[in-house]
Amino acid sequence: MFSGAIVAIVTPFRKGKVDEKSLRDLIEFQIKNGTDGIVPCGTTGESSTLSHEEHDRVIEITIDAVKKRVPVIAGTGSNSTDEALRLTRHAHEAGADGALMVCPYYNRPTQEGLYQHFKIIAESVPIPIVPYNIPSRTGVNLLPETVARLAKIGNIVGIKEASGSLKQMQDVISLCGDKFDVISGDDFFTFPLLAIGGRGVISVVSNIVPADVAAMIDAFKGGNIKRAQQLHHKLVPLIDALFIETNPVPVKAALSMMGKISYDVRLPMCKMSDGNYEKLKSVMKNYRLIS
Repeated sequence: MFSGAIVAIVTPFRKGKVDEKSLRDLIEFQIKNGTDGIVPCGTTGESSTLSHEEHDRVIEITIDAVKKRVPVIAGTGSNSTDEALRLTRHAHEAGADGALMVCPYYNRPTQEGLYQHFKIIAESVPIPIVPYNIPSRTGVNLLPETVARLAKIGNIVGIKEASGSLKQMQDVISLCGDKFDVISGDDFFTFPLLAIGGRGVISVVSNIVPADVAAMIDAFKGGNIKRAQQLHHKLVPLIDALFIETNPVPVKAALSMMGKISYDVRLPMCKMSDGNYEKLKSVMKNYRLIS
């Protein structure tokens, strides 16, 4: 259902407030450059520091700006099942095409708890749901066997996988079959995951080079593996630079260098160190994104 180059879009701020105009401009930039889907209010969208009102509004703006040109997969995860249910219900009612739901963080639920969390929301809201497994942030790993149980629920259609283990991704593909979308949650793993049967990426680097990420995936799907490999190697230094500090601080710095947004993040996120900022700037220059 969901595949290709999907961007985990930043939430631009200006003077501490959501910058609606810049968000709409970023969405146009993405669609113009071949992005296959937009994810608002994910980790890269700083969902954890958005108020509920802001969270709902960012999703509504995104749906309105996209105008059904590509799917909108709204971030609706929470460590409270009731809160995740409310966010998912709102996304469905607002017209989102899907919901991306991070595993409950901090609580550290068991595999059964994770299963019940996603199951109750999927059974309560008739929207395609993509669980998001990122143990480095949540403290829990959604295991392949649990994913296989969830895949039997009709509207749980795929998973965003950021476990850092290609073996785990392979196990999910093997257990869930080819009708279940396994999508990379880590830009570096996009090309390797495609090679074992993955469907695409929910990407950070697409915020700044959407055309190259889309071209890599299109090349792979079109059978031009060499071209896809070349684009993967081209992207790696930029990917590394965007994770030199905690996401999304570097990608917001990069977008500000490109003149697309204000370099504004919310505490407890803070601006990059001067040294890392200069390293990122150097990579951006080498990529010819800035002069």
